[in-house]
Amino acid sequence: MAKGTSEAAEGAPRRGRPRSIETANAILESAYALMAATGLAATTIDAVARHSNVSKMTIYKWWSSREALLIDAFLHHAAQMLPLPPVSAGTAAARARGHAAAYAEALQGEFGKVQLAVISECISKTGSAELFYARYLQFRRGTLVEMIAAGQRDGSILAEAPPEDLYDAIYGSLFYRYIFGIAPITPAYARHLVDLVLRPKA
Repeated sequence: MAKGTSEAAEGAPRRGRPRSIETANAILESAYALMAATGLAATTIDAVARHSNVSKMTIYKWWSSREALLIDAFLHHAAQMLPLPPVSAGTAAARARGHAAAYAEALQGEFGKVQLAVISECISKTGSAELFYARYLQFRRGTLVEMIAAGQRDGSILAEAPPEDLYDAIYGSLFYRYIFGIAPITPAYARHLVDLVLRPKA
């Protein structure tokens, strides 16, 4: 199974026969395409079913709510657009620079708008962003936190703060700047921020 589909399937209901990978991908890709093109309000289960040529019953069998589907569609797209950095990509700091730079660039396009809209939808429907965290952010945050921790252990990252705090300082700062438009976000700025926070060994 493709990594994006595997991540998107985490936490989804496991009822009935195993889902078809092709059908699941069609649903997820349709949901994201609709979110990007028409906005969240128009991305209903009916619209996704028509766009993907899949029955509503099939969608509801695999996703317990519209919000869960929207988050998984965003995750599926993010896994392809912003893959988690492999060990072969260099030191922990180098991998963090590359991923943060790619995230900063992605925020400038439709990806950033869809991400903010999905988070807002979760908060408006459930009263918190917990669903978004559980289905999307928790896995990716945990992987990058462990990458930072590994860099601290091997001495390539000199910052001594808890790796969770270091991760939040990087990605929280980028998202904060994006939401409020305080200053331009560029890949170069993201790379500089990573070096400022992680203090990689020269």
